[in-house]
Amino acid sequence: MIKPNEADRLIPLTEVKELTGLGKTMIYRLIKAGEFPQQFKPGGHASRWNEGEVRAWREAQRAA
Repeated sequence: MIKPNEADRLIPLTEVKELTGLGKTMIYRLIKAGEFPQQFKPGGHASRWNEGEVRAWREAQRAA
């Protein structure tokens, strides 16, 4: 279940890797294939992901 504060929180790649168990290369491969939530570029070179979307993706993978 997604908590309200997680729905809008933007997290860095390190947290995405921890939540999913995936490595950087696989995450970007899945994004390119349209099978993983798209990252945001809030400024500069940093990429961030919506925590709620990443958790929802993880739950969908578990259900599959």
